[in-house]
Amino acid sequence: MRAVIINSYGGPEVLRVAETPLPEPGPGQVRIRVAAAAVNPVDLQTRSGALAGLLPPRETIGIGWDLSGTVDAVGPRVTGFLVGERVVALSDRLALPAKAQADFAVLDAEAVGKLPPDVDLVAAATLPLNALTAAQALDLAGLRPGQTLLVTGAAGGVGGFAVELAARSGLRVVATADEQDELFVREAGASEVVPRGRELADVVRKRVPEGVDGVIDAASLGVAALDAVRGGGVHVAVLGGAPVPLRGTRVVNVWIRADGPRLTALAAAGLRLRVAETMPLSRVADAHRTLEKGGVRGRLVLTID
Repeated sequence: MRAVIINSYGGPEVLRVAETPLPEPGPGQVRIRVAAAAVNPVDLQTRSGALAGLLPPRETIGIGWDLSGTVDAVGPRVTGFLVGERVVALSDRLALPAKAQADFAVLDAEAVGKLPPDVDLVAAATLPLNALTAAQALDLAGLRPGQTLLVTGAAGGVGGFAVELAARSGLRVVATADEQDELFVREAGASEVVPRGRELADVVRKRVPEGVDGVIDAASLGVAALDAVRGGGVHVAVLGGAPVPLRGTRVVNVWIRADGPRLTALAAAGLRLRVAETMPLSRVADAHRTLEKGGVRGRLVLTID
């Protein structure tokens, strides 16, 4: 089978679509025939070596976290999936010789969610990493209906899902976004949209004088976002680098974990799935170059024939 791999760190040119052995599912695992796999910033970080300190030494590292497709085979002790079922999944282990961007992927059954028949397979590949991160960040925030949540980077992958899920749960959402993204963010459920910038806390506190009850800091603004939170509130850092918990705030990091049942629920929730562009697997290096340029709205998705 084909799989996107690297054998050294560097620019997009180190990416290879290589022939690799077809993996066999072990106990508790399923093999998925991949239909589509999203390209995420973490893929660029893996390829460039930015995550090298987190990876054990390996000659070959597979690329990709998000995938959708159909169950191709099931291992022993798997009772929840049938061959041919449409699924969506998250490959959340950093160092595997083949990951989501491949013809086939073997994952623990607990990392796989079922996909409703009305959800497009290509669009579904944009769901796992970002929607699960947003949902798990909201869990950590622990806010109650009626409380106020600030979401930074609200037009991005994690931020967009965080706004939508928070609004559905009854939170008042204040979101940061550029003017060109304001309509998208409001349609996701934001009550207030404020511009990004150095004076974020002052701008937010003009709308919410006492400070918001919590923030999901998808844009990694750190102290600038924390300063908009009331004393004793909560700051959820999405990409690490959590700020010092000033003023009695509770500061936590969300570290994504695969969760098949949660994925099943998210896939059935009718969330907005944004595909910026599709490319064949052979153009994975072009996808990395496009994402590195910035300005992409939605996810780039590799389609597997």
